[in-house]
Amino acid sequence: MSQTVLAKSMELAWGLLESYEIDPVPLFQKAHIDPRHFKDPTARISQASSNELWKNVAKAVDDPSFALKLGELWHPSHMHALGYAWLASSTLRTALNRLVRYIKVVSDSTEVILAEKGDQLSIVVTNPAREKVPYWYSDGDLSIVMAMCRANYGDKLSPEAVTFKYPAPKSTADYYAYFRCPIEFNARHSSIVFPGKIVDKRLSGSNPMLAQLNDQVMVKYMARLDEDDIISRVKITIIELLADGRLSDGKVAETLYMSNRTLQRKLQEQGTTFKKILTDVRHELALKYIQNHQMTLTELSFQLGFSEMSAFSRAFKHWTGKSPRDFRATA
Repeated sequence: MSQTVLAKSMELAWGLLESYEIDPVPLFQKAHIDPRHFKDPTARISQASSNELWKNVAKAVDDPSFALKLGELWHPSHMHALGYAWLASSTLRTALNRLVRYIKVVSDSTEVILAEKGDQLSIVVTNPAREKVPYWYSDGDLSIVMAMCRANYGDKLSPEAVTFKYPAPKSTADYYAYFRCPIEFNARHSSIVFPGKIVDKRLSGSNPMLAQLNDQVMVKYMARLDEDDIISRVKITIIELLADGRLSDGKVAETLYMSNRTLQRKLQEQGTTFKKILTDVRHELALKYIQNHQMTLTELSFQLGFSEMSAFSRAFKHWTGKSPRDFRATA
């Protein structure tokens, strides 16, 4: 499957060009990107078109540190529901784990890696589809992550350190001005490093219920990225039917316009069963819902499609080794 990027994220390139008083239209046309896609928050473009656009932007802008400005232009809408789930996260660590889990919403070839060493947490952004491209990709990635962290924590936030894989440019003033911390060039990775006390501090914008709702949107969206994947299609349907009491393998098959026998055969070909997928979905959603203290355990049980609280309690203890009440007390 070809690699794709959320079209809405390309608004960053449009805004950047306008900030340099450069007409974006010719460069977008050259990369075969239609800006009308910006109006559709779910639209995607190819990774190849994105790469072509950014190479053209770099040539057009007479500023070696241009990509550092992307952080100033970042808006949560550039990341679909991930942007809003990020803002509602309870801590930076929670937000960063969410970024790791759902970065495919923005770019299915990008990976975010969190590395913990002592009391430090390093954030590394990689993209194998663009490894052999200039330094400014790292500049852009880290400036955006920094802007996201400041949006949650506060504008005064500064990391413990920032590292870049490439050699130091002739002028590093813009780097120090933006990140406001020690910077190492020729490092092993391009990364942002935060102390544990910062990433674990409770954030004033914390809203677990809102974050959870956006997580659900992302789960459905990511599954729809490959509609031909029967497992993903079954997961989407299960999520949609869980809380209304109509969930069964027969109902899922009907929703997917196939017979129950055909559904079971397709799942068997993929080495799984309806029961296993249902259990996996319930397990994943239960771990998300349990952290929302505004939802009672009875409500949580209902949302997961259990007819009785006792059945949910037994299932949850089987998954985690703890009762829902005990798990929530330590969550």
